[in-house]
Amino acid sequence: MSRRFITLSAPIDVPGTLFGVRRGQRDPSCRFRADGIWRASRSPAGPSTVQLVVSGASVEATAWGEGAEAALDAVPDLIGVHDDLAGFEPGVHPMVARLWRDHGDLRVPRSGAVAEALVSSVLEQRVTNYEARRAQSQLTARWGEPAPGPIDLMLPPDPEVLAGLAYYDLHVMGVEKKRADTVRRVAANARRLDALAHLPPAEAHERLLQMPGIGAWTAAEVALVALGDPDAVPVGDVHIPSDVTYALLGEAVDDDDAMLEALEPFVGHRGRVVRLIGAGGIRAPRRGPRYAPRDIRRA
Repeated sequence: MSRRFITLSAPIDVPGTLFGVRRGQRDPSCRFRADGIWRASRSPAGPSTVQLVVSGASVEATAWGEGAEAALDAVPDLIGVHDDLAGFEPGVHPMVARLWRDHGDLRVPRSGAVAEALVSSVLEQRVTNYEARRAQSQLTARWGEPAPGPIDLMLPPDPEVLAGLAYYDLHVMGVEKKRADTVRRVAANARRLDALAHLPPAEAHERLLQMPGIGAWTAAEVALVALGDPDAVPVGDVHIPSDVTYALLGEAVDDDDAMLEALEPFVGHRGRVVRLIGAGGIRAPRRGPRYAPRDIRRA
């Protein structure tokens, strides 16, 4: 077990910042509890579990496992300490100014776990949240391992194991061939993909888009949690365009181009604005059933 204290130069909403790193409330590898945020992950240094406890202007980070020291090294990036706010001007729109006043401690995380985030996002392509979370839980239960440390987290499956799965292994979990092939392709290239975290976010984001099966929505979702890209916009989401245009224009327009136009004053920080709108609970009026197909995302 290893422990470090990270002093914060400005307040950070750590649970809010890590909201996208956790894949749903039942994520077997990440848990928000009264005694802190717990996250199990893999790195080239080995598996690890990290516990984060916020106390005033500092974060106490405790880690277990072979990769404990590497995991502690990554904590400042993970919680957004190095998130660069240069060029962000919330005052150009009154709604964004209000959201920033209320949620200015929200940061864009940089987990560096690109392959892990990609697998989760690929499982979310073109299905409901329920189906995606079920597939991820089953995948982790079947091929993951117990994480180091004192609580019952599970490590995400080893990429080498995922790369060697047959299509049928994923099919029985409700993952059709296109997503199954993409999951296995991501796993087979995990080391190269994780290396993207060392590139500038915009360049790494573009590299993601070059991989077959990875579209604009998936690349943006990964960029917002693994690459620390504040400009990543999840184009193709079924709710976000309406929510963003409703917040910025006062009228819900279910169109990606309209959303991007509304976000134009914030280029460089468009993803940050999308996250602020979500944190502020601003939702366009919903029409039709809440269940699929309205919850389905694109690639």
